[in-house]
Amino acid sequence: MSVADVRNSAESRMAKTLEALQTDLSKVRTGRAHTGLLDHVQVEYYGSLVPISQVANVTLIDARTLGVQVWEKSMGQIVDKAIRESDLGLNPQSAGDSIRVPMPALTEERRRDLTKVVKSEGENAKVAVRNLRRDANDQLKKLVKDKTISEDDERRGQDDIQKLTDRFVAEIDKVVSKKEAEIMTI
Repeated sequence: MSVADVRNSAESRMAKTLEALQTDLSKVRTGRAHTGLLDHVQVEYYGSLVPISQVANVTLIDARTLGVQVWEKSMGQIVDKAIRESDLGLNPQSAGDSIRVPMPALTEERRRDLTKVVKSEGENAKVAVRNLRRDANDQLKKLVKDKTISEDDERRGQDDIQKLTDRFVAEIDKVVSKKEAEIMTI
């Protein structure tokens, strides 16, 4: 393994972190209902946590209402409770094995709460990128210890990885601020 391999590996993993952040942020609602909104809500199903999509169909009833059709009648209350306790601020209405989830209009306070969620997601992504930087630097130290590369190569590699980290952190900040602006627009 060379310095370039370590750098390329770190870059691809950082890119995946950025993609994951963008996917997570796409689920944060901006006033309209969409089926991906409940993707990260987990329910307990026979002892393990699974996404709602694995125990129910999530459909769009209209622009402001989601429909959740559970496959097993016994899961209705569990899914209802999971949606209620999620950080989305939704209040589902149960009717047997089907659940209606109306999207409340976004108040100023709710918009601020959502921006906090977005900032938190962004911070988690930055932590993940920094952890990848640490892992890459550890790999470089190991290469020096194994006498595969010189200490100068290690230093140059660490500088390169730091520039990469800075670039991805700036990109994360850009994505987060764009989403915040989208949420705060009425």
